[in-house]
Amino acid sequence: MQHLTSGWESTPFGRSFLVHADCLEWLGRIPENSIHAILTDPPYGVREYESYELEKRSAGRGGIWRIPPSFDGNVRAPLPRFTALDERDRERMARFFREWARLCCHALRPGAHVFVASNAYVVPLLLKSLIEGGLEFRGQLIRLVRTLRGGDRPKNAEQEFPLVSSMPRGCYEPWVLFRKPLPDGMRVSDALREFQTGGLRRLPAGNPFADVLPSERPPRAERDIADHPSLKPQSLMRLLAYVALPLGDGV
Repeated sequence: MQHLTSGWESTPFGRSFLVHADCLEWLGRIPENSIHAILTDPPYGVREYESYELEKRSAGRGGIWRIPPSFDGNVRAPLPRFTALDERDRERMARFFREWARLCCHALRPGAHVFVASNAYVVPLLLKSLIEGGLEFRGQLIRLVRTLRGGDRPKNAEQEFPLVSSMPRGCYEPWVLFRKPLPDGMRVSDALREFQTGGLRRLPAGNPFADVLPSERPPRAERDIADHPSLKPQSLMRLLAYVALPLGDGV
């Protein structure tokens, strides 16, 4: 693992390492064909973690962050509004993901899979950008989960149009599935033998992994550890990590 951590601050954690680095710099500097898979939930608003947006989030008004409505008296955590992105923001996002995909192709072994969490609003842009960056589209996973996205009445006209929603309430989360292309003439079986990549691991009972995933929101115990706005449950991430390594081992 030293070739993946040398030069960066890193912390061992069981059989893993946590590396503190800029992801684009890290992907571009590690040796070519180093890693077996990528699972990620990247920032989509591009600007939601800029200092001026975080100040607006702390103040509770304005900017890209919004407070979801409360149905049970509990105060909801802020979420970024992707509908607030203008054309310049979208082009900036597209450039980021094209470059990210290009660097993924450097770092990944041939046939390695990439799982990327997304949302219905930005999926078209994400797909186009990752394909242009060199990754091969392999499908979408649908995580079934009740979210607080969408379903809102028209902003500042809720009383005037009480029976209208501007968008459907989100009841699923799309994950896009990509793969680093195999070399010409290489079959999946060849990639499995040479690179330990190319396919997806079947479930313990031998059934194939399906692209619809019943899921849930992260439990309180997990949110108490890391209360991130887009935190994913460990049950989901462990399943995807299992599936992403077809022979049960890798980086």
